[in-house]
Amino acid sequence: MKKTTALLMVAALMSSAAVVNAETLRWARAGDALTLDPHSQNEGPSHTMRHQLYEPLIIRDTAGNFVPTLATDWAPSTENPNVWVFNLREGVKFHDGADFTAEDVVFSFERAKQPNSDMKELIGSITDVRAVSDYVVEIETDGPNPILPSNLTNLFMMDKGWTEANNTVNVQDFEGGEITFATTNVNGTGAYTLVSREPDVKTVMARNEDYWGRDEFPLEVSEIVYTPIQNAATRVAALLSGEVNFLQDMPVQDLARVGDADGLVVKQAPQNRVIFFGMNQGADDIEADNVDGANPLADVRVRKAMSMAINRDAIKQVVMRGQSQPAGMIAPPFVNGWTAEMDGESVTDVEGAKALMAEAGYEDGFSIRLDCPNDRYINDEAICQAAVGMLGQIGVTVNLDAIPKAQHFPKITDGATDFYMLGWGVPTYDSEYIFNFLVHGRESDIGTWNGTGYDNDEMDDKIKSLASNTDLEARNADIASIWRVIQDEQLYIPIHHQVLNWGMAENVGIEVDPEDQPRVKYFTMQ
Repeated sequence: MKKTTALLMVAALMSSAAVVNAETLRWARAGDALTLDPHSQNEGPSHTMRHQLYEPLIIRDTAGNFVPTLATDWAPSTENPNVWVFNLREGVKFHDGADFTAEDVVFSFERAKQPNSDMKELIGSITDVRAVSDYVVEIETDGPNPILPSNLTNLFMMDKGWTEANNTVNVQDFEGGEITFATTNVNGTGAYTLVSREPDVKTVMARNEDYWGRDEFPLEVSEIVYTPIQNAATRVAALLSGEVNFLQDMPVQDLARVGDADGLVVKQAPQNRVIFFGMNQGADDIEADNVDGANPLADVRVRKAMSMAINRDAIKQVVMRGQSQPAGMIAPPFVNGWTAEMDGESVTDVEGAKALMAEAGYEDGFSIRLDCPNDRYINDEAICQAAVGMLGQIGVTVNLDAIPKAQHFPKITDGATDFYMLGWGVPTYDSEYIFNFLVHGRESDIGTWNGTGYDNDEMDDKIKSLASNTDLEARNADIASIWRVIQDEQLYIPIHHQVLNWGMAENVGIEVDPEDQPRVKYFTMQ
């Protein structure tokens, strides 16, 4: 009798332990990952989902420090200043059981340099990646590159054999609407495996019980159910009702309501991201305006006037409910090259803006279309709506076209928009990342998000030289000079630095990541 009772008690305890250990994170945010192809789109929510499934060689923690991941250590070669040596973690397996080796690293870098890859700017200085042994990789660059590791935190490693077997060696042509096996299937080394994927509906992931870091990270979440919910009120209602227990993209108007609710908490931190408007200044004529035979945005006085018309403090107080920091440059304070002086250069001066418009020959104004996402940034459409009214004060009549990010972003990368909203985070914490994507003239492997049409050979040469300049003082001086041109030419209209607010059930333990990229392996479920 006693033996039977003891067995029953053990069974009950084991059952209880299993229940405690089986924790589901019901996660929601405004938009979905654009694709699961690791190298197709350099976009925040897409990276965030992939970070659960795939892994890069290194990542950053919430303080911005490097954390070894698939590489255990790395350093410049003692024999060749153009080479970095990465020692790989041994014993790592892909989800299908295949071994992770240097061959997969070489393959992944080669794949990420393809024309359709949105990651190619990050590794443009790399001339060769070679496997020295199964667990040692050398990466050679065109001249010494002191910040190469900073460019690798979102460059995910794929299984060469799996990719070849499933005919997905080529990076997905996202802008062309292509769907490949890698778009909705995954074989990574990450802490979670893909169970099911319904784009824009629901994605389910399960804990990888064979994960190499099983004993190094909490890994208390056994299942992730990710649901994109575009409507802000619906997102909050889902959190309040318990339908979800972790919410990104918290609507600022509901922060107090959620924070005061029993069993819920709101956590906040500045984000490494700036929101801004881009303008096509490079074309002789543009399609989105009502000016025949000319491009008003080509005149720096018009660009400056439009910036001066934007009341960033009003956007902060009314649209963002205090949850933003007005910006004067398109670099967050986290980034090398940011200065408080330049970040304070955006001023609101409606009368001064009108004078500039008249001086440029547009005293009567003009009309133009503003392309804006409605499911990517905090209050993105509402910010654009506010800008419509502000620009109207100086005679610029704005027709707003707000659409989902999946349709909005290709307009920028395809050069199909003349006036648009964009947000930019800087995972490298260095201005070179901004310059490569947003300032350098558009070429096959660089400047792919530069929708302004700005193309200056002297600037391009200076930007390219940053990758191999080991004299950090001289390098920082070049960065400052590039920023001065960006500011003086008003290449973009900075709006604000985002502030992140995450809402969650009080038993969900995680701190806000400035990159807005929660990694679920760090979550605790008390």
